[in-house]
Amino acid sequence: MKKNYRNAFEALKKIGAPVFERSDLADKESFGISGEDNYPICWADYYEGSAYADCDDSGVNKKIVDILEKYGLHAEWDNPGSLSVWEE
Repeated sequence: MKKNYRNAFEALKKIGAPVFERSDLADKESFGISGEDNYPICWADYYEGSAYADCDDSGVNKKIVDILEKYGLHAEWDNPGSLSVWEE
């Protein structure tokens, strides 16, 4: 992973966000965030995330969004169970 991806990955792990390294991408630059591990904190919820005060309109926890933005990254839903992280 590039330095900005690795730094964001480590910062998210530090706060307990459900991140995982991607083995299914050819370039291996991105990492993933689970949308299925939301207890006791809602980290990302495709269907009801925007109903949580901690999440933005796309259903992603604002702490995740802030960390990703700090490193010039953003998350996109791959499917209702996971997000991929990409450069802006």
